[in-house]
Amino acid sequence: MMSGEQNALITLTSVGTPAGKLLRQYWQPAALTVELDGDRAIRPVKLLGENFVLFRNKEGILGLIDRDCPHRGADLAFGRLEDGGLRCPFHGWLFDTKGNCLQTPAEPKGSRLCDRIKQKSYPVVERNGIIFAYLGEGEPPAFADLDCFTAPDSHVFAFKGLIECNWLQALEVGMDPAHASFLHRFFEDDDQSGAYGRQFRATSADSDIPMTRVLREFDCPTIEVEKTPSGLRLKAYREISEVSTHVRVTNVLFPQAFVIPLSSEMTISQWHVPIDDASCYWYAMFTSFTKAVDKDQMRAQRLKLYTLPDYRPRVGRFNDYGFDPYEQAHKTYTGMGDDINVHDQWAIESQGPIQDRTREHLGQTDKGIVAYRRLLLEAIRTVEAGERPLMVLTSEEAKKILGPSTMDGVGPTGQSEEYWRQVDARRRSGAAWLAESQSV
Repeated sequence: MMSGEQNALITLTSVGTPAGKLLRQYWQPAALTVELDGDRAIRPVKLLGENFVLFRNKEGILGLIDRDCPHRGADLAFGRLEDGGLRCPFHGWLFDTKGNCLQTPAEPKGSRLCDRIKQKSYPVVERNGIIFAYLGEGEPPAFADLDCFTAPDSHVFAFKGLIECNWLQALEVGMDPAHASFLHRFFEDDDQSGAYGRQFRATSADSDIPMTRVLREFDCPTIEVEKTPSGLRLKAYREISEVSTHVRVTNVLFPQAFVIPLSSEMTISQWHVPIDDASCYWYAMFTSFTKAVDKDQMRAQRLKLYTLPDYRPRVGRFNDYGFDPYEQAHKTYTGMGDDINVHDQWAIESQGPIQDRTREHLGQTDKGIVAYRRLLLEAIRTVEAGERPLMVLTSEEAKKILGPSTMDGVGPTGQSEEYWRQVDARRRSGAAWLAESQSV
């Protein structure tokens, strides 16, 4: 059980907070690339409690600058893309992607006021469908050689969704291997022809057992947690019989991401990113190790559940998460439809905008969450001491953070971890884009 002071320490991320200072040491997902599609490539962004405007100029260069115009504070998200930059409609001040003021046209002829004006700007980069921003001081860290970053664009699909609660409780549900047997329980198994792109629908690797059956019938996993150079690795073992065990491996990438299997050929790398202290976005990169991702199908599946432009859920607190008592009795454990994002959304939003961890009672199945919170507190202390925290990487260090390997499969009981590495290697062997150094 945590104290109120500890809970505030690890959840609050606005400017000046210890956790906010920590998260500003890392690249943060700021938008999907598709959000800048179209003729007007401008998007307001709220990230870690701060307001920015993201834009792409006519040359295709990205810029992220503070949202309030330095002249009179007008909202630059309503600006115009003109003359190589973003122009404020109030008095025509023009800013380039680095925040330099190029023109102050309402000033007298010959005025050099613009030479003294600088709007704060932030580094931004694109990685396979997600635009990342760095809000910290100094040089940003290098990107690790994760599969979702090293795969070609054709093999990665990116999406996001809004959650109306604190980022940490959203992250903690994703790293919890035990909840899926209840929160995501289905009383019947689906036809496998409809499993593509949907979590917990496909069969497990090396078996013909649907994941829905594994979760439903074997609901008491043994969970092991170990530290890794990138964070944590959680292994959940469900004994199917005396001779076979289901193993699911989750990798927690510090500070805000995890990598989990979607199917035998695809993984999900997911970040939980604070908008402010009471809301966040999940960003996910779905990476295929065989054929190219069917992006049209993946996007269509998810747009049935989210509305644009803000990626708000169509089902939520405002309509009781679609709860149906008959469905709860006969089809799903929650009675909240067949999309697991809705289930997760209910579980974490119902904890309140910021979960009161002084009231919780954790058990053995929560050892991964406990280990992560310890990592988080340790990293906050490290930053406060002026030192470099976990996963703030140099370019050389980034090359060593590979993969990571993950697994969702059934195999002989009692097999060593090397056995599961070999199973994962077979899955990954179809990925010609993987570097030799990434083989497991």
